[in-house]
Amino acid sequence: LLCFVFDVLQTRVLTERMFKHLRKWFVTHFFGPSRQRARLVSKDGRCNIEFGNVEAHSRFIFFVDIWTTVLDLKWRYKMTIFITAFLGSWFLFGLLWYAVAYIHKDLPEFHPSVNHTPCVENINGLTSAFLFSLETQVTIGYGFRCVTEQCGTAIFLLIFQSILGVIINSFMCGAILAKISRPKKRAKTITFSKNAVISKRGGKLCLLIRVANLRKSLLIGSHIYGKLLRTTITPEGETIILDQININFVVDAGNENLFFISPLTIYHVIDQNSPFFHMAAETLPQQDFELVVFLDGTVESTSATCQVRTSYVPEEVLWGYRFAPMVSKTKEGKYRVDFHNFGKTVEVETPHCAMCLYNEKDTRARMKRGYDNPNFVLSEVNETDDTKM
Repeated sequence: LLCFVFDVLQTRVLTERMFKHLRKWFVTHFFGPSRQRARLVSKDGRCNIEFGNVEAHSRFIFFVDIWTTVLDLKWRYKMTIFITAFLGSWFLFGLLWYAVAYIHKDLPEFHPSVNHTPCVENINGLTSAFLFSLETQVTIGYGFRCVTEQCGTAIFLLIFQSILGVIINSFMCGAILAKISRPKKRAKTITFSKNAVISKRGGKLCLLIRVANLRKSLLIGSHIYGKLLRTTITPEGETIILDQININFVVDAGNENLFFISPLTIYHVIDQNSPFFHMAAETLPQQDFELVVFLDGTVESTSATCQVRTSYVPEEVLWGYRFAPMVSKTKEGKYRVDFHNFGKTVEVETPHCAMCLYNEKDTRARMKRGYDNPNFVLSEVNETDDTKM
């Protein structure tokens, strides 16, 4: 009978767990996307913002700063401009060379005499004019077609095309090289943990985030900080959608000049000045905020500065957890980093609010110290011997 009761209870527990997981899976897959919060910065650092009603003269500024505009273009548009710039210039100057030959009557249809000296040797039509333009601008110089000294217009056009060709070549090749070497690609090798955790660290309640450098080359002069974005209403009744609050992140050695050779756990102390001070484990999922974390540094190999950023919404902040250790030392004396534990968290005992932790500390401190009563006066009493007869 006892075995039967035990089997029934065990089956009931397993059934409840199964329905719990099914309910969680159903809510996550069918209702999760509709309840997803809008975020300004995605997990990979892209900004989700749209500019509307930009005036026409403001858009013209993008063409004034043509270098930055070309660098910010996507690769497909950049390669289209690259090919169009060279083919267009070759064809345009090909037309000009054809016009010079046509005006000087160097073409075969004009039946030049035997003693006629053309502006450009061996230009017989538009195709040969295009080939001469290509040879001139890219300085191939096959030697079959060449400019003669009989035509000043051809000499001037040769000089102008050579100078303009050097400018186009320098600009387009420089844009391609700058696009390839942008530190934005280096930022892809810096990764943040998917979740942030809140637990005790050094006797204080802290919000912790893990960040790792996937390359062995360092980021020089790294500096890490955060911004808390939330909607606030001022005492005057003004609603600010993206109100920014500074969040200070530190490691044990500070928040500047990080020795970023191994994964670091950065933390923010939740004290009276922290916007997380009045939050609790029960109220955190109902909060409306976005925590954006920035990491600035200089790439060691190129000396270019880069910035890595990510964001966390309340659903991605786990209260009462800490990160699993991932750095160990082998028998050979080498340090080994196990990235399998990079985003893994472990549940730990944590106060459900920061105020509770500080109230508990104050109570313990009061119990250890005494208080003097300034109104207490010790009066001496002389004893009398009443038993004397």
